[in-house]
Amino acid sequence: MPTTKDTIVTPAGTCPVTFATPEGAGPWPGIVMYPDAGGARPTFDQMATQLAGYGYAVLVPDMYYRDAGWAPFEMATVFGNKSERARLFSMIQKVTPEIMAADAGAFFDYLQSRPEVRGERFGTTGYCMGGRTSLVVAGRVPERVAAAMSFHGGGLASDDPGSPHLLADQIQAAVYVGGAQGDASFTAEQAKTLDDALTAAGVEHTIETYAAGHGFAVPDNAPYDEAAAKRHWEAMEEFFGAKLG
Repeated sequence: MPTTKDTIVTPAGTCPVTFATPEGAGPWPGIVMYPDAGGARPTFDQMATQLAGYGYAVLVPDMYYRDAGWAPFEMATVFGNKSERARLFSMIQKVTPEIMAADAGAFFDYLQSRPEVRGERFGTTGYCMGGRTSLVVAGRVPERVAAAMSFHGGGLASDDPGSPHLLADQIQAAVYVGGAQGDASFTAEQAKTLDDALTAAGVEHTIETYAAGHGFAVPDNAPYDEAAAKRHWEAMEEFFGAKLG
């Protein structure tokens, strides 16, 4: 699949992105794929290419671009390394819901400007931190999002005032959430809270728990699970096919 590197001017600066499309002229529906807490890296370039193969123009942004020149994380060891874990969480905390929404507007404008992309409403998907971002953006920029997916996302229905479940009555997109088994960042109780909020708001949604740990869909994560990852690709193909195709 054709894959290029580009930059997008946002309200805060210049964000590096990967842009992947299918072979051919298009145009295709656009999707923003939000990386996990490890940030944009080659694994997500490969994942963007795979999703593009289903017939989409896929944008992967560097959500840490405000930390210019940040050093990549080693995902297999980052959580066991005290200093690297501290660096990771300090960067995560800087990506607030307000920043997610502001950046998303620029990402959607970029997609809409590309001749390879059709339509004015888009898909979002994401992993871990990116799974939360996907739902936050669906609630804060609702007029631009037609379909939002989240995989092993954390903090989807928490006590935080920025929790996505509090935005349920703003969401216009169809929503799919694939949670991880035994995930302290998205428990069964939190799944019910999210389900109740989306149901009360009349949002079309599906919430499922995969029989795999947090990180199951991303190949360079230690808990990567091949069977669960395959299921997640099938879910994306079906969901986006129905809501964007």
